[in-house]
Amino acid sequence: MKFFKRIKLKERILFSGALFFIISYYFFQPVFLIESDKKILFSKTAQSGQKFSTRFIHSVQKTPVEEFFIINDDCDGFILKSTRYQSFGVGLPFLETDGNFKNEGNFFIMDEINRSIKILELRTGLNTELTLKIDEKILPLHEKFSAGSLIRIKILLRYKLLKEFF
Repeated sequence: MKFFKRIKLKERILFSGALFFIISYYFFQPVFLIESDKKILFSKTAQSGQKFSTRFIHSVQKTPVEEFFIINDDCDGFILKSTRYQSFGVGLPFLETDGNFKNEGNFFIMDEINRSIKILELRTGLNTELTLKIDEKILPLHEKFSAGSLIRIKILLRYKLLKEFF
């Protein structure tokens, strides 16, 4: 405390302002968050253009489906960019209005979907092997949660994250 008393008023104000700026900057950072039942499974600072993907086995077709996303420019949601799958079925894109469709080997690919999503809600299912990949890190959600568990992927400002979970 003696040290702080020896500092001139002008320096205290500058120090306090800098400290306030640093704390404010930290708490207003967007956070990429994966949660289930108000439990945080994964979090990291969100960056515009950050890529991630989901992979699962289609519950009806029993074939793999991959969805590719990016974090939007405002860092407050996601954009579904493309989907890759092996068979047509319920819930899989195929219309011209869904994007650009192409066939590559054994896969159908729908590119340029560009669908905005604020919160991505997924459920684990029997034998669906729901997996998330971000920054080369693979999160096998199907191994951590029973069938029917709700998984939410969203972006929150850090101060809202603290408010929501504490």
